[in-house]
Amino acid sequence: MARKNDGERFSTATRLRVLGEQTAARVYRSQSRRQAHRSRLTGRAAILVLVLCALIVALAYPMRQYIAQRDEIAELQRELSTHQDDVERLRDEKARWQDPAFARQRIRERLHYVLPGETGYTALVPGAASAGPEPEDAAATRPWYTNVLGGIDEADRAAALR
Repeated sequence: MARKNDGERFSTATRLRVLGEQTAARVYRSQSRRQAHRSRLTGRAAILVLVLCALIVALAYPMRQYIAQRDEIAELQRELSTHQDDVERLRDEKARWQDPAFARQRIRERLHYVLPGETGYTALVPGAASAGPEPEDAAATRPWYTNVLGGIDEADRAAALR
């Protein structure tokens, strides 16, 4: 019974006060843990952000160089493809010039050669000489001897200017 009296000795107000103090202590401990956890997390986050920034800064220049080199490689591959097409075209043209019939036909066109028994004609278009600057292919359409004489005249003019 002594115990029962001891239990009765504490009033409800005293028990509530003790419970309130215990609860307040638990809440305080829990808040201090959260704050400690937050401060640790904030420090970790700051270090993580610093490391990420350092990585970005460290990798920015090499990435820029990598992208520039990839663009340069792509441009060089396009040029290589163009040059390979040119080489292929020139090989085809060389093979055509190896054919005597093709060579004969081109020589006859450019030099205005005619075979025995044929009659050669050169058509003059009225007003074509005063039409303006001469196109680049005009030398191919003129008789060969005109081109030779024109070249000699140009060489004489160049020598006279010196």
